[in-house]
Amino acid sequence: MNDSTYDLIIIGGGPAGIAGGVYAARKRLSTILLAEEIGGQSAVSEGIENWIGTIKIAGIDFAKALRAHLAAYQQDVVTICEHERVTTLTHTDNVFTATTASGASYRARAVFIAAGAARRKLDVPGAKKFENKGVTYCASCDGPLFSDMDVVVVGGGNAGFETAAQLLAYTKSVTLIHRHKEFKADPVTVEQLLKHPHMHTMVSTEPVEVKGDVFVTGLTVRNKETGETSELPVSGVFVEAGLLPNTDFAKELLALDPTKRIVTNPKNQRTSVEGVWAAGDCTDELYHQNNIAAGDAVKAIEDLYHWLATHKTT
Repeated sequence: MNDSTYDLIIIGGGPAGIAGGVYAARKRLSTILLAEEIGGQSAVSEGIENWIGTIKIAGIDFAKALRAHLAAYQQDVVTICEHERVTTLTHTDNVFTATTASGASYRARAVFIAAGAARRKLDVPGAKKFENKGVTYCASCDGPLFSDMDVVVVGGGNAGFETAAQLLAYTKSVTLIHRHKEFKADPVTVEQLLKHPHMHTMVSTEPVEVKGDVFVTGLTVRNKETGETSELPVSGVFVEAGLLPNTDFAKELLALDPTKRIVTNPKNQRTSVEGVWAAGDCTDELYHQNNIAAGDAVKAIEDLYHWLATHKTT
């Protein structure tokens, strides 16, 4: 166990975690930042176009920019421990303890959770069998492998349409299926993609089974309104089916909503336990975007700073 007791533990290295780290550094709060990686989910994005102040930036450059911003202020105030996954968070005698998968433990008077979320896996027959053999969860990583092939994207939100946009650059065709009648992506994004001659969509449609031999050869889908099934002859299935919040380490301590997201007060990002704040994709925030996560992180640190000032230890 680290013998030091910090002012603050930050859990997470995405936009919310780094924003929290920058503000903590500027306020001279002794901080330990624990993250599996810097950049969050956007680190694998081909291009981010809605980060305010930057017209477009690749995910890998976005992660570098976040790291550089924190490095400019951290000095001896913020310590970064990368490749650390928090497994438990406990609270005893006004001190919080975060224990990681490596067996290390860190103590602090306050905690800011920005642990983000993981991609939801496709739960149909064949999906697990053909993972990395045609079923993939990262268009930026695997998309070029499907050059001149027909592929399908599962998911009608912004992530699904962003994935489709990436794939249209080199695949033969992209068919996007969405279980609801209306797409959840931004209307301007939908409008732009639907103009592409190789872009196809199927609404009120859900995946039933991934077919294949050594690799994927097709995806069976069902129309939810008619019950009719059909098979799409595709070589790749790109899944953008939502997120699972990374909150297991806090489930015994904090109040979670039915989908295991941390319940927060939107005025100040406080959780159900005094001394713990949270922001970003791991929370019950209505809208999950980089800008919102970073803004909520700033809100949290401002409130946290004043809380620490009025809860001095004797």
